[in-house]
Amino acid sequence: MAVDVAIVGGSYAGLSAALQLARARRSVVIIDAGLRRNRFAETSHGFLSRDGEAPSAIAESGRRQLLAYPNVRFVEGTAETAGREGADFLVSLRDEKIGARRLILATGVVDELPPIPGLEERWGRSVFHCPYCHGYELGQRRIGILATGDHSFHQAMMLPDWGPTTLFVNGTFEPDAAEEAMLAARGVEIAREGVVAVEGSKAIVILAGGREVSLDGLFVTPRMRMASDLPAALGCAFDEGPLGPYIRTNEAKETSVAGIYACGDAARAAGSVSHAVGDGVTAGMAAHRSLIFDMH
Repeated sequence: MAVDVAIVGGSYAGLSAALQLARARRSVVIIDAGLRRNRFAETSHGFLSRDGEAPSAIAESGRRQLLAYPNVRFVEGTAETAGREGADFLVSLRDEKIGARRLILATGVVDELPPIPGLEERWGRSVFHCPYCHGYELGQRRIGILATGDHSFHQAMMLPDWGPTTLFVNGTFEPDAAEEAMLAARGVEIAREGVVAVEGSKAIVILAGGREVSLDGLFVTPRMRMASDLPAALGCAFDEGPLGPYIRTNEAKETSVAGIYACGDAARAAGSVSHAVGDGVTAGMAAHRSLIFDMH
């Protein structure tokens, strides 16, 4: 027998969506492979009441509270395929098939860092993507931004609020005269040498020619790709953001495919834990209402 809603992805967005449905006394199955996007960070910031806690602790607390509801089941594993099965959906794992009247995709994204030695090892520790999440803890000490495109101008203009800033254009972005004047007014230094590597206990940027710039934190906005093939395989439409594609949704977080909702980083041009939780609430409530009012 099909459950009311299957949720693919059990991180912040998926858990939040499930909580709304659980409290509506609907049957819910959450399928999760355990690969949260922020698993590389030691602490999470900016989420009201949980500021400074370990990401794993926040997720585990949410999961524990959710599983107190008898109408919720958590399945550890990867959803390999999904599709229509009559009026319902069928999600296939390696050892199980789950039927559901509605489907919520909280499948997340994967960050693709520039291929510079030392970046990956420091990701989430001294190399970051979000100043709102990690900038305050750097204590207004020296920080940098590794440009990955024209959008890096926006971030370089913001970062001086968190500390003295150096912009490493690295051949990916060249500010025009007006942009350079704006950066100068914000006190941003511009380094035009190519970035060879990142070393040290924090972030020592090694530049072509041998110059070294010691930083307490380095920010970079990586390209993002879908962590799962399911949204595309299900026929969901995508929008192209400055950092990569994301699932197109309406104000209720319903995708272009009737009966399928999406939330979290997979359905946003950029996200955070707070955004994921809020989007999950919207998706969960909308899926519940659709079970009452919609016939598809």
